[in-house]
Amino acid sequence: MSIGTEKSEGRATDPITLTLSAIEQRLDHLLPNPSEREKVSLAMREGTLTPGKRIRPLLLLLTAQDLGYRSSQQGLLDFACAIEIVHAASLIMDDMPCMDNAQLRRNQPTVHRKFGEAVALLAVVALISKAFQIISQAEGISDSAKNLAVAELSHAIGVQGLVEGQYQDLSEGENARTPEAIALTNHYKTSTLFCAALQMAAIAVGASETTREQLRHCSFNLGQAFQLLDDLSDGSLFTGKDPHQDIGKSTWVNLFGARKSEKQLRDHLGNVSLHFSQACQHSRQTQQFVEQWFAQKLAAVG
Repeated sequence: MSIGTEKSEGRATDPITLTLSAIEQRLDHLLPNPSEREKVSLAMREGTLTPGKRIRPLLLLLTAQDLGYRSSQQGLLDFACAIEIVHAASLIMDDMPCMDNAQLRRNQPTVHRKFGEAVALLAVVALISKAFQIISQAEGISDSAKNLAVAELSHAIGVQGLVEGQYQDLSEGENARTPEAIALTNHYKTSTLFCAALQMAAIAVGASETTREQLRHCSFNLGQAFQLLDDLSDGSLFTGKDPHQDIGKSTWVNLFGARKSEKQLRDHLGNVSLHFSQACQHSRQTQQFVEQWFAQKLAAVG
């Protein structure tokens, strides 16, 4: 894998496209390639390989390179794929009838609609298990770094992360909430997996605790901005998922309106840029990517 500009059939290919291609190819290789009768494996592939943004693995790879990563590219790519596989598992779970009861994801029927609830649930378990297996076998990365990566990812998944965020959203989302309570739910739902991605990049590099702390601040603000963008896009027909899922929920947008929510989002983006610039002082491709990506998405929302 390389994220430097290369020639493809005589034409220059931009670094982000090359990196995304590497992620897609490695995910396809890592996931089981079953027959049509192996429904759980098929559901694993469906939930993961349907085209998506891949922003979490991309951020992991870009951040590691900004921090000076020079070891096994294959091992780092496997770390990134593990993050994406956990994200895919969380989406399958979020869409289940007992959760959000979603019908569409990435412009396709949700996994439980296509394969049934039982298969979807088993696919979630299998994907999370696969992610940890991938980390444990990542080549060119020390055992101590793998152990730290496992700890970061398990923290992001559990009752300190995705599980707690989903529970709060289900149990409190329709109640009146303070801005602080909404931000805390968004942190658990979204920031924690961004944190795992950036921390796993720092672990692979052997970054200092000071750098890792800057990346934690970055992850918090990045997750808040990402969730605000998702809330602002709720009514759009072009997100690839069910529109208007936030009706009746106490989100930032429903509480304060679109204009104030967009200002809050931009404030978080300012903090993201600040902390990225402090953590990655010699290369800023991650910071530039985030700024450009959000600018494009906000222009579409507007």
